[in-house]
Amino acid sequence: MMFKKLQETYQGKKVFLTGHTGFKGAWMLKTLSLLGADVKGYALAPKTKDDLFHLIEGDTICTSVIADLRDKKRLEEEIVNFQPDFIFHLAAQPLVRLSYEIPAETFEVNVIGTANVLDGVRLLEKKCDVVLITTDKVYHNKEWIYPYRENDRLGGYDPYSASKACAELVIDSYRNSFFNIKTFDTHQKAIAVARAGNVIGGGDWSIDRLIPDIAKALALETPVVIRNPYSVRPWQHVLEPVIGYLLLGANLAGNPKQFSEAYNFGPHLSDALSVEEMLKLAIDSWGGGKYLVENEEGQPHEAGLLKLDISKAISELKWQPKMNAKLAVSMTMDWYREFNLNKKGIDKFTEKQIKCFLND
Repeated sequence: MMFKKLQETYQGKKVFLTGHTGFKGAWMLKTLSLLGADVKGYALAPKTKDDLFHLIEGDTICTSVIADLRDKKRLEEEIVNFQPDFIFHLAAQPLVRLSYEIPAETFEVNVIGTANVLDGVRLLEKKCDVVLITTDKVYHNKEWIYPYRENDRLGGYDPYSASKACAELVIDSYRNSFFNIKTFDTHQKAIAVARAGNVIGGGDWSIDRLIPDIAKALALETPVVIRNPYSVRPWQHVLEPVIGYLLLGANLAGNPKQFSEAYNFGPHLSDALSVEEMLKLAIDSWGGGKYLVENEEGQPHEAGLLKLDISKAISELKWQPKMNAKLAVSMTMDWYREFNLNKKGIDKFTEKQIKCFLND
């Protein structure tokens, strides 16, 4: 049972989690809380009272530090004072379209912010296992049918993708220069990278993201507007990579020299669906709805095709997706339906979804 396996690793352990107020970070925080971890979160303040962090009463299940990754001194102080056993770095400027509006800030947060986290790790004088989350978009995407493997060339067309590829170069430099596995017995730091595909799940209210747009429109009984109906992405429920990150951390703790590498986390290739296919699944799950395709003329560039090869995670971590696209969409739309019906009970509903996923 996955719950018991992860509980054995994280129960009573100190986990420093950046980005804990974000969509994926809040799912990670809730999961770590259920596993019995002692969590300190470091992130910007959530933007609304309907953010998942507020809905799960995040302040009550972690020590929450509201601060910026670019505040190097504060970040280092929080890491050193906490003396974590694990660090999961999720905080980022995560939106492709927004990166066109704030390119320099995107690079500052995603690249310099990552370097600041690693400088904090350098100050620790104890064993610490570190998982740094980037994205599937780090690859030099030629939009071919072949899925990308961990050793393929990195790159990035838009500022967001390029910033994450740059962050990976920073990570590789720190791992070689300061946390080399050949001298692990001296520094006691294991550094791994996780690259996840497009995630869906309840509690995501981000602008210009497919599922939030669908959930809002369907709740208001208005047509869903989509931009790129034929774009193909490796869609997966948020719990798939969250559990993957935790499993990677557990493997690092057990064998740091073997697992200090990069790993892809995505769906099986059969679930790399187009935007329109995903939308139709969501409408079917909701029980009805309409959609419109918006003219793409003048829109910022977004990749039309991207697939991940997850065979390394399957083989080495014994991780693999538990849900197909239809089930992932159904679970997501169930969350938004419950939110509209019983917002006060959404914390328990979120907890139920996590426990069902882990115990299945």
